[in-house]
Amino acid sequence: MELLLPLKSRRAFLRTAGLATSMFSTVGAFAEALTLTPAATEGPYYPNHLPLDTDNDLIVINNALTPAVGEVGYVSGRVLDSRGSPLRNAVVEIWQCDANGVYLNTADSANRSRQDKQFQGFGRFSTGSSGEYLFRTLKPVPYVPRTPHIHFKVRRGGQELLTTQLYIKGHPGNEKDGIWKDLKTAKERNAVTVDFKPMPGSKAGEWLARFDLVLGTTPEA
Repeated sequence: MELLLPLKSRRAFLRTAGLATSMFSTVGAFAEALTLTPAATEGPYYPNHLPLDTDNDLIVINNALTPAVGEVGYVSGRVLDSRGSPLRNAVVEIWQCDANGVYLNTADSANRSRQDKQFQGFGRFSTGSSGEYLFRTLKPVPYVPRTPHIHFKVRRGGQELLTTQLYIKGHPGNEKDGIWKDLKTAKERNAVTVDFKPMPGSKAGEWLARFDLVLGTTPEA
């Protein structure tokens, strides 16, 4: 499903995303510099009941008029193999807590009364020939004992290829987060810790984050 945005916001996002994409347009040109995206635990809160709406806009559920509460922005990137070639027909899934720190999973029952019912909490996007994905979602927030993060999972042809987590560069909670600290090297931590930058021209304070997912193997087409 195509993500429909207000025309001005959509133009600003596409312009910024296009600039970032141009840096990665030559297959294999930066292969030696690639760092494989390290795997991370799925955690206890992968949705045990998927929402009826699983598209790539987590801010508005179906045709609801009320959006989710929180800082809205966009996370995009490409799914690549270890040589830097884009992977098409990969399904990228994300899930995260809402602005109150509550997940969709019913196991997060202690916080259920504070759940933002307008936040989709989970989304999917299937990549095309460029390997690109795009989500509109909330800037992640901390909750005890975790630093802000977004969960990612990549599947293709019924095979699970990667589960990992995305972090905000420079957030003070990272250094105290057990899962972030468990990453073995600074190179691995840098591979999953990215800038959340203001969207150029956005009057609503939206942000942009760019996160490429680099897989260790190339599955058969």
